[in-house]
Amino acid sequence: MSRFLSSKYRDLEAYTPGEQPRDMKYIKLNTNESPYPPSKRVIDALSSDEVMKLNLYSDPTAKELKARIAELYGVESENVFVSNGSDDILNFSFMAFCEGDKTAVSFPEISYGFYSVYAELHGVKANVIPLKDDFSIDPCDYMKNDSTVVIANPNAPTGIALGLDDIEGIVKSNPDHLVLVDEAYVDFGAQSAIELTQKYSNLLVVCTFSKSRSLAGARLGFAIASKEIIADLEKIKYSTNPYNINRLSLIAGEMAILDNGYYMDNCKRIVETREYTQNALRKLGFYVTDSKANFIFAKSDKIGGEELYLKLKARGILIRHFSKEKIKDYNRITVGTKAEMDSLISAITEILKEL
Repeated sequence: MSRFLSSKYRDLEAYTPGEQPRDMKYIKLNTNESPYPPSKRVIDALSSDEVMKLNLYSDPTAKELKARIAELYGVESENVFVSNGSDDILNFSFMAFCEGDKTAVSFPEISYGFYSVYAELHGVKANVIPLKDDFSIDPCDYMKNDSTVVIANPNAPTGIALGLDDIEGIVKSNPDHLVLVDEAYVDFGAQSAIELTQKYSNLLVVCTFSKSRSLAGARLGFAIASKEIIADLEKIKYSTNPYNINRLSLIAGEMAILDNGYYMDNCKRIVETREYTQNALRKLGFYVTDSKANFIFAKSDKIGGEELYLKLKARGILIRHFSKEKIKDYNRITVGTKAEMDSLISAITEILKEL
């Protein structure tokens, strides 16, 4: 830390991304990336001709991409916001819809780590709400909450999802406050709340191309809400970095939306592999939550979470371990290909036999 850093950021606890080691070749099951490549249409569109245009600025309005998203989800372009990954949209949302002690933000104690980081970064009072004993969210905790509400659905790292009726209940009970539903993992088995944005003016649904659309490296996200909320986000974007999506990512996003069937088929494959792997882990004595995401949240009474993580890493398999006390016995395991998950199960079987 330099002596020039603003005092308000000196104690900031930054988000810790999943590790990306380069010391050996790993089976990466730690960052919830898709195991499948982008569609052929996406790859073909990123031509040398397009690369030659990188000397030109990208379209700050993202007009074509917004139109594609709007058509797919049955809304208007004015209801769509796009940005440099869903994290960018979350950051803008904390800036736009939370205000110090005036407008607090409520989110689950165990959830996506960036929520607490953004609250601290922007000096927002955070109401951190514990999960139930089974790691599920109690919708009643967020009704008539008198604050901005942020919920990941399905939640991370548990993978547990709320039903659409519960989401609507939360939105309906907070008419004077924004409710942000982070749907990074919704395409793997949960219900999207996008249809509710046409009914409720206080609902903002945030999505990403990173998980179900195989574009984690492109950094692309979108949100759907009332035109007024979208205008607020545009104001923040144009006040910080209007050219925040590069030309190639815009093209990749457009083609990915046009090839939506390819990606939804991949999601079905991932769901099948998730169920297969969860059953295999249960046979080995693991407790596994009812995940509706592209990852598994599991623990074993035979081995601690950190020990399993380290032993798998030594065998060339990366999973995600969290040190937070309530979940330190658990690990989050991204669903890869069936072959990758078979390698995981074989490695865990060997580890358990060695105990």
